[in-house]
Parts: sequence; structure tokens; C-alpha cells
Amino acid sequence: MVKKILKFGGTSVGTIERIQHVAKIIKKEQSMGNKVVAVVSAMAGKTNELIKLSKEVSKDFSKREYDVLLSSGEQVTCALLAGALIQLKVKAQSFLNWQVPILTDGEHSNARIINMHVEKINKYLDEEGIVIIPGFQGITKNGEVTTIGRGGSDATAVAIAKMLNADSCEIYTDVDGVYSSDPNKIPVAKKIKNISFDEMLELSSVGAKVMQSSAVQTAMMYDIPLEVKSTFTEREGTKIFSQENIDYTKSVTGVAYSKDDAKITVIGVEDKPGVAANIFEPLSKAQVNVDMVIQNISSDEKTTDITFTVKRDDVLKTKTIIKDNCNINYREIKNKDNVAKISIVGAGMVTTPGITYKMFRALSDESINILAISTSEIKISVIIEEYDALKAVKKLHTIFDLD
Repeated sequence: MVKKILKFGGTSVGTIERIQHVAKIIKKEQSMGNKVVAVVSAMAGKTNELIKLSKEVSKDFSKREYDVLLSSGEQVTCALLAGALIQLKVKAQSFLNWQVPILTDGEHSNARIINMHVEKINKYLDEEGIVIIPGFQGITKNGEVTTIGRGGSDATAVAIAKMLNADSCEIYTDVDGVYSSDPNKIPVAKKIKNISFDEMLELSSVGAKVMQSSAVQTAMMYDIPLEVKSTFTEREGTKIFSQENIDYTKSVTGVAYSKDDAKITVIGVEDKPGVAANIFEPLSKAQVNVDMVIQNISSDEKTTDITFTVKRDDVLKTKTIIKDNCNINYREIKNKDNVAKISIVGAGMVTTPGITYKMFRALSDESINILAISTSEIKISVIIEEYDALKAVKKLHTIFDLD
């Protein structure tokens, strides 16, 4: 008997009618002889509504209570979906994070799943029941509620797949797979039939909204096959698995963009060993994710400028930490928020020369100025002005034969 994990995102369960539709999908899977665990997100818009309420109470809302508040969204969906399945004469039950339990570390709002006790889940599955679990949340060894960060329901689904040794993990959303770019912005974008874990991880980390990057990383680590598919059609989705099983015909698989980043420049820091570490160590301890880093060559061999990118939401925190840092001397801190990160990703880039030149020439032809550059084996990312983002994506999508 096949054991399947089905994860349904916020748009998939956004209304009672959609929850009832999801219940029918799950019932059909069970009728085919599968053991089914469903992981659900909060109904579309619910999490943002709860965040808004917290800000109305306080701009510095307690992180502990923030997690308690936000975790309620998925719990509502859980109960409604279980109720919809019961209405279809299907044996189903919701299991909340403390009932499983799903154990995490104590990092509120950005917790990491560290263990899970699946005895209750397996017992209920053996009794031919369907298990419904809220994504995005867990509980510490001390009983504190935590959340896993936005998009954390994907991570929950993959972690459950790992712990249950499931045969597959399917991610249901409002699109029928992973596309070469955002189809809402690039109408000619094409659905990708098969994509490697490495490529999906890179796309997720640079702006593709289809899957959470930590979930892809876990799936890659434990070789758990994934499929991204639509809740609203029966068309085949995108399969995500090991790179050696994919035949590459194109050097670039996709073009992604993000408008969530900001550029920080620390001007006039001492040009000596250890300065960069002194800047980034306290940022790391404060859970600030630093992406691109550029250090300029100093003209006087005494001072230099260090530029890096962070999420826009972390700009104030980042500047405050640097200003309070007694271990560095500098002249000025500048930030630029209205930037976009554009990335091309493809495992075929490894064996194809000239990709970097082709990308930069294409942007130059459109008079797009590059503010920062970052590369990996299968990814090239640049920071540009935000107003040039769509023009850049369209150009790169065309120049790399993805239209």
C-alpha cells in the first residue's frame, strides 16, 4: 500500500467550497488504496489578517504570542477539512502539533523541525483513517508553540514524508507546476516537466514562490521525490528529483526575480583581516540572512567599502546592529531598498561556456545597470534597479530560448 503526503496551500483551501473540493481529492486518493496524510496551510489571506491584527496591538508584538496567534490559521483549516471528509463518510481526524508531536527548536517565527513522533499517525493510517496535520508549526520540548516561517507548510510536509518513509510527497497549489518564470508576469513561460533538486533549491532561494527552499533542501538530502501540481486541474505537474535522472537540453532552466531584497553599503571600514567577520557575526546571531557580498578594492589600502544584500524587512535591524557594533570603525552606512534580484538557474550551465557574458550583454542591450553580482555553479544573480525588473526577466527569458 502506497503512503502519500499531500500538501495543500492557502489558495487550495481558501474557501469552504475549495476545502470540500480538496476533501474529494483526498477521498479519491484513499479509494485507490493509498494511505494519505494531508498537510494544510491557513486559508488564503488568513495569515496576513492575523499579522495585521498583531501590528494593531503592538509594533513590537511578543514573538511567543505571535507564534500562538499565527498557528491558529492552519488549525482552523485542519478542523474544517477533517469535517468535510467526515461529511463524505470518510474516516478522518486532525492531529495538532502537540498531539503528534512535531518537535522544533525554540527559534520563534523561524523554528526548525528537529524530530517528530509518528506512532499515532501510523496507528491511525493502519486503521484506514486519513490524517490531517497543520503545516507551518511545531512545539518545543518545553511545550512552547513555534512557527517555521512563511511557506513552512512545505517543510512540514517534507519532514513528515521523511519520518513516515512515504513513497511520495505532492505539493498542491494554484498553478499546475513549476514554470520557466512567473507565468503571471511572463505569459510565454513554459511549464517544466522535470527539474532537479539543485535547480529547484536555487529557484526557491531567489524568488520562485512555488516551494519553500528549506523543504526542497530536506527532500534533496533524503531523496524524497516531489511533485508540484494544481488543486484545480488534473493535468500532470512538475516532478522534482535527483539530477542524474534528468536529460538537459537547455543550459538555463528558469529565470526568477525577487523584490524582497535591499542593498546595504558600509563605507570606509578598515581594510584589514577580520573586519568582514566582525560585521557579519552579529548579523548571523540576530538571524539576519545575508546574501550577496562585495568588497571594493581600496585605493589607499587603509579603508574599503563592503556592500551586501538582506531582506527589506531586515534593513532597520541590520543598520542598528552595525551602528551598535563596537568592533568596527566606518564612515557611513547607506541602504537602497528599491532594488530587484534577477537570477538565471540551470544545471546545464555547468557544461556551457559563455553564459555569464550572454546574460550581461543582454542586460546591457536593454540599458540595465548591474549593482551587484553573485554566482554559483548553476546560478547567476544580479541586483538591479527595481523598475527594470520585468524588462530584465523578459529579455533573459527570450535570450536563453525559454519563450
